[in-house]
Amino acid sequence: MHKPSAALVSITLLTTCSMTPTTPAPSATAVSQLTPTGKLRAAINHGNAVLARRDAASGEVNGVSVDLARELGKRLGVEVVLLPFDAANKSVEAIKNQQADIAFFAIDPLRGADTDYTAAYVLIEGTYVVRQNSPIKANADVDKPGVRIAVGARSAYDLFLSREITQAKLERTVTPGGVIDMLIDKKLDVAAGVKQQLEKDMKRVPGLRMLDGRFMEIKQAMGTSKGRNEGIKYMRAFVEEMKVSGFVAAALERHKIEGVAVAPAAR
Repeated sequence: MHKPSAALVSITLLTTCSMTPTTPAPSATAVSQLTPTGKLRAAINHGNAVLARRDAASGEVNGVSVDLARELGKRLGVEVVLLPFDAANKSVEAIKNQQADIAFFAIDPLRGADTDYTAAYVLIEGTYVVRQNSPIKANADVDKPGVRIAVGARSAYDLFLSREITQAKLERTVTPGGVIDMLIDKKLDVAAGVKQQLEKDMKRVPGLRMLDGRFMEIKQAMGTSKGRNEGIKYMRAFVEEMKVSGFVAAALERHKIEGVAVAPAAR
């Protein structure tokens, strides 16, 4: 993959940090819909290493989603309250129960019952991991009778595979990032997950390999509760600006996230 030069990255970061907003100022209705408590409560999923990470010592979270939440709060003129969660489904529940105003998770039709989405801001790959000596060599070999796949319960890839897998069996874990441990402990055949998180887990568990290619493209977006029509309209415009301006690309670079693409502009 071609990497931008240090000079280009520095220019991008400088431009992003000091950019003048091009999205029209939010209406009073949009602000009130997105901040019913007077603050912007942002659910942050640090179970996905692409979106955010939580410092074990301080408990503080940082990452692309944190940067976006803070920039949105700045545009709305309110304080941002970060609500850390260790799994995407917990962020989904926080939006559903209106404990959070915005969240960052993958677009999925099941989640759409309670959530309105922006377009995607980054595209992430869902990949498979197997043991080194596994007879499974390619993604096409996974959906076969007798194959057992470890997935994170109610994750985007669990929802996707629940619709797509017809012969293999899905086994779910509620432990954040626990698919690799489940693969080993329960002697399963395949672990499915976000590529970057699987790569991170493989560093601590030897004897594994990742299959080439992806089994799905995960479209990461921002979301809010249904019924906040002016609020989601503003958020959609905000996300498009964040992509076009280079804000998202600079945040990925700043947090050293590789193998992730900034999503194209929405049509």
